[in-house]
Amino acid sequence: MTFTVIVLVAFSIVLDVIGQLCFKLGLDRLPELEGRFRLNAFWGQVFNAPLLWCGIGAYTIEFFVWLEALSRAPLSLLFPAAALAYCGVVLAGKLILGETVSRRRWLGTLVITAGVMLVCVPYA
Repeated sequence: MTFTVIVLVAFSIVLDVIGQLCFKLGLDRLPELEGRFRLNAFWGQVFNAPLLWCGIGAYTIEFFVWLEALSRAPLSLLFPAAALAYCGVVLAGKLILGETVSRRRWLGTLVITAGVMLVCVPYA
């Protein structure tokens, strides 16, 4: 991978993590609806939630960054590298949202990271 592709993939991963955090924080801040679930009221809340719009914005920018990365490198290399977004979300969930992350989930995150390294790091 060239330096440019590495930067594009890293930026895509960061945008993916930011988008997920915005979605989670935005939904958590919505007021609870009284009574049973009412779809119209829910969508009204969603359209008035700035953090959800930030998440959509992050995903929109990520889409174009990803297209640029795809134009420069093979999908079979980029897609496994993008799996690092899962690791970033676990880490962000722990650090920013204060979520509890089990040892098993940390182990899974390490396995994903090792898999990405096997696919993306060239042999010496």
